[in-house]
Amino acid sequence: MKAVSLTLQESNAYIRDNHRHHGTVCRDKYRVGCEEQGRLVGVANVGRPLSRHLDDGRTLEVLRLCTDGTPNACSFLYSRCARIARELGYTKIITYILDSESSASLKASGWECESDNCGGGHWDCQSRPRQTGEIIEYDLLGARIIRRESPICKKQRWVRQL
Repeated sequence: MKAVSLTLQESNAYIRDNHRHHGTVCRDKYRVGCEEQGRLVGVANVGRPLSRHLDDGRTLEVLRLCTDGTPNACSFLYSRCARIARELGYTKIITYILDSESSASLKASGWECESDNCGGGHWDCQSRPRQTGEIIEYDLLGARIIRRESPICKKQRWVRQL
């Protein structure tokens, strides 16, 4: 396996075509791809933590990680994301997975489960009602993309100290 650099557009195109339940990333700090025999088999986008409580200037979050199922691609990308974050001077990197997802790749690359009861609630509240169901996005050429919002389910937060 070989790490490759990608543009945000290339990474988002891969995510759009291959991710099971998330859409594209609006912005990130960096992204890395995984190639095997000259073929892109996975991508990871890393940025500031989405939770303002965790955004301390020393922590990064793996915002998206998407592969085509190639063995060891997830572990490779998690390890590479952590290595790059450490080289940039960060002290911690986090990510979230659904309860229904296997944590084998995270365990294999040295991550630890920090919390097994994160998120999964509704964003809708009385003071700020939100519509859920369909999410309408536009690609770079202005084409309309409609996708279904992912079902509400609990998540786990994983961390790796750098």
